[in-house]
Amino acid sequence: MRRIAGIILAVLLIGGVVVAVVAGRSSEDGTATKTVQAVIGSEKAEFFADPDVVKALAAKGYTVKAETSGSWAMEGLDLAGYDLALPSSQAPAAALAAKYKVTGTLPRPFYSPLVVVAHKNAAEVLAANKLATLDTEHRGTFEMAAYLAAARDDRTWQQLKGAQKYGELTGTLYLSSTDPETSNSGALYLAAASYVENGGKVVASDAEIDRATPLLHQLISVQGAQQSSTDAVFRDFVSGAGNPLVVVYESQVASLLQEGQQPDDLVVLYPDTTVNSDHTVVPLTEDGKAVAELLSADARLRELEARHGFRPQGEAAEFASDTTYLKQELTGVHQAAVPTSEVLHELARRARG
Repeated sequence: MRRIAGIILAVLLIGGVVVAVVAGRSSEDGTATKTVQAVIGSEKAEFFADPDVVKALAAKGYTVKAETSGSWAMEGLDLAGYDLALPSSQAPAAALAAKYKVTGTLPRPFYSPLVVVAHKNAAEVLAANKLATLDTEHRGTFEMAAYLAAARDDRTWQQLKGAQKYGELTGTLYLSSTDPETSNSGALYLAAASYVENGGKVVASDAEIDRATPLLHQLISVQGAQQSSTDAVFRDFVSGAGNPLVVVYESQVASLLQEGQQPDDLVVLYPDTTVNSDHTVVPLTEDGKAVAELLSADARLRELEARHGFRPQGEAAEFASDTTYLKQELTGVHQAAVPTSEVLHELARRARG
């Protein structure tokens, strides 16, 4: 009986080893891969789900299992057991690095500037009132200082020259954004607005926070309920729902164009003062660090990043933009500095308050 039991136990142990090895293999070519657990901003979900990205990572020995979260909401998550976090800018990444005692320079493999997407009628009215300039039918510049002055005065569409012929342009003039307390794009919108309001300087002191608060509160309170996902806001805009002016990432527009869509009613306005969403990796393990390095340096992954609308760090030529809607080079666009995580949190809290 002991001998029989020993044989059965040996078979079970062998079976267990076989199961573990099969679970760690790629279904395509049998290459052994390490599974990397990641939490990412929602705007990168399509990138990591792309079969070509999955294949490129597997070729280097990794399978990334990604869960999405608002970039600022990541600070409240328990990331025990995760290999990396990939929020959409440096400020929440720095806060996560401090929380989990990650030292050294955090990799920033790709980035995307904030843009304003507008329906064509709205863009034409903005241009007629010197709130924007149009370079082409589908691309132009958004005048941040002029817009903030209009927002401070509670200007309505009805007060703008030429808006009367468009029945959909009614009520207060404002930009729709995501919730700045949970979403990176909403927080970066406040960073850009506060930079302009502070005379072209990054907000840093308590006095500067106090001065910026009334305008920022006005920008957020006029919107009512806000969504926590930039993807959801952009989908609503493309479907024709909601506000005619929305703050999104350039990468979302580029990804839409890469899919072959060219909406006739879409105009992309680059704020003359904007901020970059620097997608920043917080490696929590050695495997997480290895994947971060691949995202930064691997030629195939950089190509796929550009295909999904992100700008790989270093080479503007890799950004495969459709210049009907997008700028290949970000000339004429001033990149504002972003406040520290603590200051940006406080600005968001007061803006929502």
